[in-house]
Amino acid sequence: MTTLANRPNTALLVIDVQNGVVDNAYDRDAVVANIGRVVAKARSEQVPVVWVQHNDEGLIRDSEEWQLVPELRRDDSEVLVDKSYGDSFEATVLEDELAALGVGRLVVVGAQTDACIRSTLHGAFARGYDAVLVSDAHTTEDLSQWGAPPPEGVIAHTNLYWSEQSAPGRRGGTVETRSVDFSPPA
Repeated sequence: MTTLANRPNTALLVIDVQNGVVDNAYDRDAVVANIGRVVAKARSEQVPVVWVQHNDEGLIRDSEEWQLVPELRRDDSEVLVDKSYGDSFEATVLEDELAALGVGRLVVVGAQTDACIRSTLHGAFARGYDAVLVSDAHTTEDLSQWGAPPPEGVIAHTNLYWSEQSAPGRRGGTVETRSVDFSPPA
């Protein structure tokens, strides 16, 4: 259903599941386990898995905090996108990589819900992609001392508003880990 011509394929986008991003995240272990399940399903169905890794002055490339969490292993054949902004498309090779794979539909997992997840979902949608968020495979840290809702509220609200996201020729939506379907919508 994507508005991108000749892009019938789906890819799994794994965003910022790095030590320094998720170490203090809400329900970290359960979310990382769910991400692992979705990655395994994508691989078993030969769906491209695209990894995104953030770096900036607080998350320095090659540091321990920058590394992907030890529970998840990227296969060397899988695309790795280096980013420095919230939106995984902004000033990266992501669009070129997805175009080369014929991808017009994304299934999204990772962190942080209220930053890079939301930015990337909106960035994908604005660029013409269908974008499905795995509702129990994204997380964030507690930023309530700065006025944000508690993390479980941030996650629930993001799931709520993304579940009905649509625009001409594009669909958003949410799905639980156990119901992830990588086939294109009928």
